[in-house]
Amino acid sequence: MLVTKDAPVAADHKPPGEFFRQSGWLMVSNISGGLMMFVVHFLNKRIPDAEYSAFGVLLMVVACLPTIPLQMVFAQQTAQALATGRERQLAGMMRLVWLWMFIIWAIGALLVISFRGIIVDHWHLSNARGLMVMLPLLLMSIWMPMFAGVLQGKQDFFGIGLSGILSGAVRFFGAAFFVLALGFGASGMMTGVLLGVASAAVIMIWRSRDLLALSAEAFDGKNLVRQIMPLILGFGACQFLFTSDSMFAKAYFTGDAMKPYVLAGTLSRALLWLVMPLATVMFPKIVQSTMHQQKSNLSGLVVLGTAVLSTCGMLALWVTGPIVVRIMAKSSDVSGTVALIPWYAGAMIPLAMANVMVNDLLARAKYGIVPFAILVAVGYGFSMPYMLSHFPGRLEIPLQTVSVFNLLLFAVCALFAWSKFAK
Repeated sequence: MLVTKDAPVAADHKPPGEFFRQSGWLMVSNISGGLMMFVVHFLNKRIPDAEYSAFGVLLMVVACLPTIPLQMVFAQQTAQALATGRERQLAGMMRLVWLWMFIIWAIGALLVISFRGIIVDHWHLSNARGLMVMLPLLLMSIWMPMFAGVLQGKQDFFGIGLSGILSGAVRFFGAAFFVLALGFGASGMMTGVLLGVASAAVIMIWRSRDLLALSAEAFDGKNLVRQIMPLILGFGACQFLFTSDSMFAKAYFTGDAMKPYVLAGTLSRALLWLVMPLATVMFPKIVQSTMHQQKSNLSGLVVLGTAVLSTCGMLALWVTGPIVVRIMAKSSDVSGTVALIPWYAGAMIPLAMANVMVNDLLARAKYGIVPFAILVAVGYGFSMPYMLSHFPGRLEIPLQTVSVFNLLLFAVCALFAWSKFAK
């Protein structure tokens, strides 16, 4: 909590059907927004292969921002603040973090601009235009999860879903305009992404204005750091496993060779559009149940639902993936992409399961999982370049590596979730 004084709260008993309505809405919005984000990749036929590969890698740089930890920190703090009547302290924290995020981004942007030539050469980019568009996108991408976390903590899932749908629509139409009408390549597609993320950020900020506008009160910074560091490290380890494989692989493969990898990753990561809403809705409810010292069996239901949905999604992708690839990709890219889909989709299943368990454990303040999640992420970070350098020219190697470490993370999470360590 933000400070140590106690405030009496009444337990919030809500009908079980509300969880399914909220999860269902987020699934609908995720799928709708995700499909519109997905069709952006059909533009790969209108730009050079190297430009599309550059777009995929720049997109993964944005995805590697610690957006998930940041969102979960604000979801936790908002849920706690609303449960204990400390909204004004939350408002002060929001403003302070907002300012520091801008300062950190400005320093990082100056470094990127200063070393843009080295970055362009290392990632085999054709020019620095896409890299420059990425900079304001990074700023919007670190603002958005902060306010998404506030909405999640408020359980304003309508606002989260609405912003997701708008983001997907603006991304698609913006990218289509810059590529088809103006003839831009990776920079045009990145501009579409920037417009989409910015529109979502505007909606989330607007729907958070009731808290943001409150007069601020002082909060216990040391206590706050003790609460949020486990979330930052635990969720950060999960996000690193989810997003960094493309950046590792890009340093070892040319733009043309990376295109099937980017296409397969785009299709396979869509599995998480289906299952992540379950954990998103679960997290603030578990936080508040823990605050009220209430028992909840919600996590078991979410784990089961995630297992069923993700497995069905994987099987559906194995069947329909080759058909979709033939529609969206050039004929020369079909066989390579289809060969990678089973590996990529299979790697997402244990990660989706682990994500739910990490959400549950950290929502309950069971922080023993965090050091082990970090060890898995560090092991993955060292193993990936080792495997890529010792098995050159094989695109399945990074996927096999990430599959092993996702399974390891799942095993560790299962141990903590179902053993004496989680009690």
